[in-house]
Amino acid sequence: MKCSLRSFWRVYLLCCLGLLWYCGEARVLTEIQAGPLYRVVGSPLFISCNVSGFTNNNTEKNFQFRISKPEKPSFEINIISTDDPNFGYAIYQDRVRSNEITLTRVSPNSVIFKIISLQKNDEGDYDCTAVNEESTYDGTYSVKTTVKVIDNSLSVSSPPHSTSLSYNEGDALSLTCQASSNTVQHTHLSLTWYLRKADEDDAQPIISLDRDFTLSPGKGFEGRYQAGLIMLDKVGEATYRLKMTQVELSDEGKIYCRADEWIQDPDRSWYSITQKDAEETTLHVKAKEVVLDTASLVVRISAQQTTLQEGQELSLSCHVDTQNLEERFFSVAWLWGSVELARIGPTGILSFGSEYSSREKDGELRAARIRNGEYRLILQPVRTKDQGEYVCRAWPQERGQDGAFKQGAAQDSSSQLISISTTESGLSVEMQSTVSVNEGDRLNLTCKVQGVKDQLSVNWQRKLTSTSTATFTDVIGLSQEGVIVSAEEFVNRKVKAMRPATDTFTLELDEVTVTDSGVYQCTVSEWKANSKTKSQSKTATVTVAPTESLVRVNLKSRRNMVTVGENVELMCRVKGPRLQITLTWSLQRDASTLDNILTLHYNGAISWSGDQHRYQLKVKNEKDAVTHYLLINGASHREAGKYQCGVSVFMENAYKKLPPSNQLAVMVQNPVSQLVLTSTPLLTRNINTDIEIKCSITSAHSASFRYAVTWVLQQKAKNTSLVSYDRDSLVTFGPQVDRQRISMRRTEGPSFELTIRQTRISDSGSYVCEVVEWLQDPRGEWYKLSQVSKSTELTLIEPVSKLVLTSTPLLTRNINTDIEIKFSITSAYSASSRYAVTWVLQQKAKNTSLVSSDRDSLVTFGPQVDRQRISMRRTEGPSFELTIRQTRISDSGSYVCEVVEWLQDPRGEWYKLSQVSKSTELTLIEPGDALSDTGCKSDIWMGAFIGVIIFSLFIILLLVLKKYCDKGSEKKSGQSLWAEQYPLNTKPVVET
Repeated sequence: MKCSLRSFWRVYLLCCLGLLWYCGEARVLTEIQAGPLYRVVGSPLFISCNVSGFTNNNTEKNFQFRISKPEKPSFEINIISTDDPNFGYAIYQDRVRSNEITLTRVSPNSVIFKIISLQKNDEGDYDCTAVNEESTYDGTYSVKTTVKVIDNSLSVSSPPHSTSLSYNEGDALSLTCQASSNTVQHTHLSLTWYLRKADEDDAQPIISLDRDFTLSPGKGFEGRYQAGLIMLDKVGEATYRLKMTQVELSDEGKIYCRADEWIQDPDRSWYSITQKDAEETTLHVKAKEVVLDTASLVVRISAQQTTLQEGQELSLSCHVDTQNLEERFFSVAWLWGSVELARIGPTGILSFGSEYSSREKDGELRAARIRNGEYRLILQPVRTKDQGEYVCRAWPQERGQDGAFKQGAAQDSSSQLISISTTESGLSVEMQSTVSVNEGDRLNLTCKVQGVKDQLSVNWQRKLTSTSTATFTDVIGLSQEGVIVSAEEFVNRKVKAMRPATDTFTLELDEVTVTDSGVYQCTVSEWKANSKTKSQSKTATVTVAPTESLVRVNLKSRRNMVTVGENVELMCRVKGPRLQITLTWSLQRDASTLDNILTLHYNGAISWSGDQHRYQLKVKNEKDAVTHYLLINGASHREAGKYQCGVSVFMENAYKKLPPSNQLAVMVQNPVSQLVLTSTPLLTRNINTDIEIKCSITSAHSASFRYAVTWVLQQKAKNTSLVSYDRDSLVTFGPQVDRQRISMRRTEGPSFELTIRQTRISDSGSYVCEVVEWLQDPRGEWYKLSQVSKSTELTLIEPVSKLVLTSTPLLTRNINTDIEIKFSITSAYSASSRYAVTWVLQQKAKNTSLVSSDRDSLVTFGPQVDRQRISMRRTEGPSFELTIRQTRISDSGSYVCEVVEWLQDPRGEWYKLSQVSKSTELTLIEPGDALSDTGCKSDIWMGAFIGVIIFSLFIILLLVLKKYCDKGSEKKSGQSLWAEQYPLNTKPVVET
């Protein structure tokens, strides 16, 4: 028992020590490219960063890059991240969005940070952080490297010469180039001469001198370099000379030199920090006349057998004969009709026509040069379609000094007819000609075989298009021994070639994509004694329907215009085959921002990125569709916008994003305002009084309201904001408002009272009370309803004047006397009034201002007034007396007293209330004549009046007397003259 306990404790201690050792060792290690890295302004920057030690090495790690600059080494600036597009600070965001700065994932555990064109302010310490998504921290997650940005000091130029040179083929050419650098850091230079041909976009190197002073020729110039026909010499410190002993036609184009400056990084690797090109020189090369002798060229074709059966061997020989055959070069080709089977070049290189390349791979077609002038082509097994006329074609070739060949005119042989008959084998193949399959599904092709006698093999091939120029490539094959061989392109695909029955071959390809569309060919071959005797092929055109053509996503709603607080139901209908889909709901609130609300994964998990309390999900399965419901509980203005649902299909271990649904606009409107205001429409008040204008709310939307109130004064189309009261009871005055005179307060009701103290005439106008009602949405955010206003027209008037003056209207006085003209105020507005008085003399439409006294009793005389003679004073009453001393005749006239009454307002400011005037007519006469003249005038008028009366009485008396006398004479005669007493004699009188 003791032994057992001892063993237990020993094992326990060993386990503890092992655990401590394991915990003490850092597990995660992040590594970055060692610095400092010297780079040039305008050049690219690459920084590699990788991490190891996480629990799962196959999951993709996220990385972040930051920079701390020399002037603020303790302050780090975010640049870019693999998982957050908004990670970078604003100074780097534009460069990240334009892909000038990128972070590319190389593997799940490593990234490459790249700046396409360095700026001077990109210098600093770069930090690479591997984001820890595990529950514990164990190791190094952030590492730094230093980048130094230096100026470009590399200089490259060509000595002055013509930019266009012309040479004959075979002439010698010499060009020079100068390259130097004064970079402070230790650098090496390399220099390369390039040739850019007219029909090529990329220039090809001619010869290079690398940073270790090693010469190397460019591709295609190796032979001439080894023969000493091309050289590169360094002359002095900065001059590099290119020599071409014999220029060739292929040298025509633009020649220039390029210098690269290299610096060695701390990891001992060399890096090209900058490169520059010199000016190009255009080289024209004139060809020599080359005459190829084709007159003596003879080409013949022959066949071992001209009549064959399927499966046998066709052997065609081509014989070329000409003078000096051993010293000549030829290209030879075999043609079946117009189709080229194979070609042997002048150096013996063999190539096959595109339609026969697959048979060459199967070993059915081969060709070779047997000896000088004799070439042979073998095709086995032949098929009935191989019968026809065959031709052998030869081209003479002339080899130049650079080793290149110039081709002469072709010479054809006569045609050779080959007949091929079918064998006893009845092998035939059948396959469905067209097949359609959905993306992500399995492709099944079946090849049916009949007339089988011997062993069979099958080869499945594919070409992308049905055009005749496209070639078939292998997919998978099944040999006669049952060995499956997959093409390299399909090694990692789920592809199978099977023979479920003796007469049936099948091809299965799982999880097809659109790129798997094309023409598939099934080739069945019959074998006997390890020799292929017959082959038959059939093709099928396969069309892979893309998922986006199968799945239809449509978004709709029964009601998409609601009032704040109401619910909204959106329906996203996904119609199509049942696939593993991930559904994402998004909302676009403005023209640029698209926010994801939530994501419903194919396994049922939900990722929320919005306020999940506002949303609910519901799914309804139908026969040919699935409808996803998004319910918005209590919509607010934040839920307004364009909604969209998007679908991603999980295929080949990755998500394929399909076209999203239509956008559906959800509009959230405010409730109709029920605000009713009352106020007094008209107010008339005297100036210099305090006035209150009240605006009352008699009806509103709900009890949970707030109000914002603004008082505006409207005067002759000019609006002036006086004072505002926002929903938080904050009062704000207009910029030109006198806060001592104008104020506002809220009272019960609620009512809003505007107070104007010590009103003025200028305060008249229309006072508008503008009220906005604020309500809270379900989120607790405030929103406002439409504005309601009410106005009060305020008219301000001056008080009515009571001023009354009295005076003597007429005065007649002798000259050379002192006269006082007095005006008295018998009625006024107030005992505290003050008066301004002005005396004016009016004579024959001429007014002369004599003397004035303002409201402060300051006396002012007219410019032509004799102050010794004229004065003015105020007496009790009050009365105002004008004194004229030693009057003259010229002083006669109308003396007008103009009195202005002034009142003082409560602010102590004076204002004019009213103005009245009164006049006195003054007549001045000579001494002693004043009264007689007056009496005389009166006596004359009186005498004339009495005379008229006496004369009238006298005439009346005469008339009465006359009448009386006439009556007396009538009594004496006893006769009357009236006709009634003495009628007229009617008897006619005869004239004699």
